[in-house]
Amino acid sequence: MGRYVLRRLLQFVPVFLGTTFLIYALVWAVPGDPFAGKCGDRQCPPEFVEAMTAKYGLDQPLIIQYFGYLGKVFSGDFGSTFNGNSIGELIGNAYPITVRLALIALVIQILIGVTAGVLTGLKGNKSFLDNLVLISTLFLISIPVFVTGSILQIVLGNEWGIIDPTVSADATFGELIVPGFVIGSISMAYITRLTRTSIAENRRADYVRTAIAKGQPARRVVGIHLLRNSAIPVITFLGTDLGSLMGGAIVTEGVFNINGIGGLIFRSIAEKEGFMVTTIVVLLVLVYLIMSLIVDLLYAVLDPRIRYE
Repeated sequence: MGRYVLRRLLQFVPVFLGTTFLIYALVWAVPGDPFAGKCGDRQCPPEFVEAMTAKYGLDQPLIIQYFGYLGKVFSGDFGSTFNGNSIGELIGNAYPITVRLALIALVIQILIGVTAGVLTGLKGNKSFLDNLVLISTLFLISIPVFVTGSILQIVLGNEWGIIDPTVSADATFGELIVPGFVIGSISMAYITRLTRTSIAENRRADYVRTAIAKGQPARRVVGIHLLRNSAIPVITFLGTDLGSLMGGAIVTEGVFNINGIGGLIFRSIAEKEGFMVTTIVVLLVLVYLIMSLIVDLLYAVLDPRIRYE
């Protein structure tokens, strides 16, 4: 196991360098003046543009810019925006909110999605519950997230007064429950269907019949034998989905006025803050790589037949 983890960590190096360099090149290859609008309504004077270009090293070859940028990032210096704001401080203020939102969405996906999938998978495809779950998940998949968010915001916030229509600057866990449901609704529907299919297939497996023949309780058969083996594709989906959730959701955060990573990315793109966009993407790449490693290690925990050399 130790050698496998070390090998995977070494594989992360070329993947990380390749993806981050591609993003860096694409961000700075976008046509347009990155200093447009930085001087108000008038065009920035050439002296200002020249000084800013030299300050941020944009006059150097791309490969030198990239490795210079990575060197600063790994030393803890995320740099500043063209307006002089600290990138590390902006991300530090926004990322905890997105982390809370992602965790709430993940918990909702697991509690509702996995539970509904297990119940329908055990009941079979002819029960009323199974038909109800299939229809409701198809309904969630078909509706865009911004529609779901707007409906819940109007009904629960404006009409019934159960929630605040917009999230406060503190963004407490209680305020993020409804946005978390919205951001995780589509994934929750997919998890329900994935769990249902996996349970329905594995409940006819030989090891399940053997466990039942040995007289083991139904709860143990389902919880220990059936659910552990059926959880592998679900864990794979959840691992990749958590990486997406950590990137924030521009639409959901916009609907509920959440000051998270999604809104920060949107504003950075609109204002052509290339260093901000690149830094956020670098963090997201690290999250994806770490989550992929954790998911692979969980395979061996769930299924003893899987061994890593």
